[in-house]
Amino acid sequence: MEIRNIIKKPLITEKSSVAKEKEGKYTFVVDKDANKYQIKQAVETMFNVKVKSVHTAIFAGKAKRMGRSEGYKSDWKKAIIKLQKGQEISIVDEA
Repeated sequence: MEIRNIIKKPLITEKSSVAKEKEGKYTFVVDKDANKYQIKQAVETMFNVKVKSVHTAIFAGKAKRMGRSEGYKSDWKKAIIKLQKGQEISIVDEA
């Protein structure tokens, strides 16, 4: 698996913004098949920082209905990255 395919996008919510400011934790949507070691290497390579820990969670896709047709949203995986003291990732979330 290539490093650029592991991290899909940053997950910017109110809860993740508070965690970033208070604890230095960053949240990303990642590839569902990636493990913690691969996620750690991808973050360290892409953002040139040192990762302290990685926590992951897999979420099941919810049922979705569009008129008569029914289906499901895709399953997805979230990774919460904690950086070493003094490290920072600049994600443009202030718009």
